[in-house]
Amino acid sequence: MKKLLLASVFAISMPFAASAAELIFPSDAPVASITIPDSWGPQETETGVDATSEDGAVYFSIDVADAASSDKTTQIAIDFLTKNGVKIDPQSLKESGETDINGLKISSLDYQGTDEDGPVDISIGFAEAGDKVLIFTYWGSKETQAAHQKELGEMLASLKPAS
Repeated sequence: MKKLLLASVFAISMPFAASAAELIFPSDAPVASITIPDSWGPQETETGVDATSEDGAVYFSIDVADAASSDKTTQIAIDFLTKNGVKIDPQSLKESGETDINGLKISSLDYQGTDEDGPVDISIGFAEAGDKVLIFTYWGSKETQAAHQKELGEMLASLKPAS
């Protein structure tokens, strides 16, 4: 039974491992790493990493900021969403509790909103990583984002502080 379970876990993880790469970011002074499927077109940005699901239903990014500049980086994320046609409903704000992922304590501000395709979920998350802060931006279509929950879960489960 134990061998069957191990074989199942290995078989399930193979497609993900074969078509995804670990991104260590930022490359000049690594703070964290995450594994994102190649089909999401992951890329390193000036301040972190970003990716979009193959069907365009979900945008996901993680930026690295000094604790002192995290407010500015958060505003940049909000400005990015606005520039891309996302309208955030400030009245819909819900603060999540803290979640621990591989030693990173993550909390988020979750909103409802709209974009050109209709209703969307928006989340801006935060995690301390030493003297840095990781700032997560999530923007997903309510209609089609559910198809990506498994990939998003695997991506978040792979997130860890740089060693």
